[in-house]
Amino acid sequence: MGEFRGIGWFNPLADFLGTAYLRNAFTYGTKQEVDFIVDSFGLKPGMRVLDVGCGPGRHSLELARRGISAHGIDLSETFIDLARKSARSEALDATFEVGDINELDIDGEFDALICLCQGGFGLLGGAEDAVLVSRLVKALKTGGRVALSAFSSYFAVRWLETNDNFNLVSGVNHERATLRNADGAEEEFDLWTTCFTARELRLLARGSDLEVDAIHGVTPGDYGPHAVTLDRPELLLLGTRILGC
Repeated sequence: MGEFRGIGWFNPLADFLGTAYLRNAFTYGTKQEVDFIVDSFGLKPGMRVLDVGCGPGRHSLELARRGISAHGIDLSETFIDLARKSARSEALDATFEVGDINELDIDGEFDALICLCQGGFGLLGGAEDAVLVSRLVKALKTGGRVALSAFSSYFAVRWLETNDNFNLVSGVNHERATLRNADGAEEEFDLWTTCFTARELRLLARGSDLEVDAIHGVTPGDYGPHAVTLDRPELLLLGTRILGC
C-alpha cells in the first residue's frame, strides 16, 4: 500500500470518479439525512448553512431545495464544478468554493454547519484535532448548530477487512479500493480514513468549547437518535456553539 500523501490525497480520486461518485449507495440517503438535520436543528427557509467538505454538493443542494441558503467548501475543483452546475440547473440558493478545511477562517456568519460523510474531517491522516474543530465552530453564530459525522473505530475494528491496515496509534484505516468512473473504467486507489470513538469526539469538542448535545450511531441514509453500537459505521455529533466560544 502507498504512503499517505497529505490532505490532497482525495483529489485524484474525485477527478477520476466525477459524477460516478453519486452512484455510490451511501449517497442515496441524502434526503433522509437532511430531513433529520433540519428537524433536529429547527432550520427554516432563509437560514444559512455552511457545508464543509461538501463534495459535489448533495447536502447543500438538498438544503437549498427547502429554501435554506447553503454554502459549500471542498478541496476538489472537480466536485465544486459539479456542485455549481447542479445549483445553476435548478436555480438554487447554493454557492460553492474550493477551499482547505485547515484554512477555514469564517467568524460568526452561519446558523448551522455540517461536515458529513468524512467531508474533509476524517480524511487528514489522523491530524484532526481540537484546533480544527474550533475553526468549524468559529464559523457559527453564538447558538449555531454543528452536525459532524466521523467513521466509528468500533465498527472499523470489528469489521476489519483482510487487506485493511488499521493503525492503532493514529486511528487511521488504510485500504486499497477498486473504483469505477462514469465511463466504466476501473482504477485502484489508496484510501485513508480516520476513525474515532465517541469519547474522542467529546474531547475534541471540549477543547473547542463546543457543547455536545448528542452523539448518535448512524448509517448513511439512516440518521436518527440511535445508540452508538458496534454495528453502526458512523458517529454523528450534534452540538451548539456556546456563548463566548
